[in-house]
Amino acid sequence: MVPRRKLTNAMFTELPMRRPLFAVLLLAAVFFMSASVGAAERPAPDAPFEPDVGADEGVAIFAGGCFWCMEQAFDEVDGVVSTTSGYTGGHLADPSYRDVTAETSGHAEALKVVYKTDEVDYDHLLDTFWYNIDPTDAGGQFCDRGDSYRSEIFYVNDAQKQAAEASKTALQNDPDAPSPIVTKIVAAKTFYPAEDYHQNYYQKNSLRYKFYKNSCRRTATLEKRWGEKAGGPDS
Repeated sequence: MVPRRKLTNAMFTELPMRRPLFAVLLLAAVFFMSASVGAAERPAPDAPFEPDVGADEGVAIFAGGCFWCMEQAFDEVDGVVSTTSGYTGGHLADPSYRDVTAETSGHAEALKVVYKTDEVDYDHLLDTFWYNIDPTDAGGQFCDRGDSYRSEIFYVNDAQKQAAEASKTALQNDPDAPSPIVTKIVAAKTFYPAEDYHQNYYQKNSLRYKFYKNSCRRTATLEKRWGEKAGGPDS
């Protein structure tokens, strides 16, 4: 017969110490597993962009400085279904507005445009993009300075790449177009939607938006760069 272990006072004092330790270890394990699952579900910043639209729709992604202004410009295009302000082109997962504007994430303020391919083509969207930016500015756009406000075209397939490069070449060969054109054309990566308060900002905060846009002299600069084409074919 195995002798029963004598319960001592010391053993009773050990029990409550072990339970908190076990609880801490259990919580740590749960947190680690949750974080691992979440990380696996979230695409990495450098993952190729995967269009999430219907068969009769296309996606275009542009960076043209402040996404508030770009959103307004593309919302006016017939055939555009939706626009989403966001961040892309950097190395930080799930960036916030503060991360991006701190110039440490590598991301640019950008706009994702969903459009009906039978109502508007990508070339038309390219025209809207070019005529709403200053393609000669390598330090930002208008009054917004820093790499996060750079101008850039993010193509989602080879057809868009070819169209974007052709449009850039055409402008470079146009003596009336602004030069030099420093806007880059790169493959689209993960697009992170911006915070809710940035979406449709020009509509939800119209007075503040107009003050900002006028203070930046965006319209005046576009007219100086593009003349009558400023604002795009739908302006």
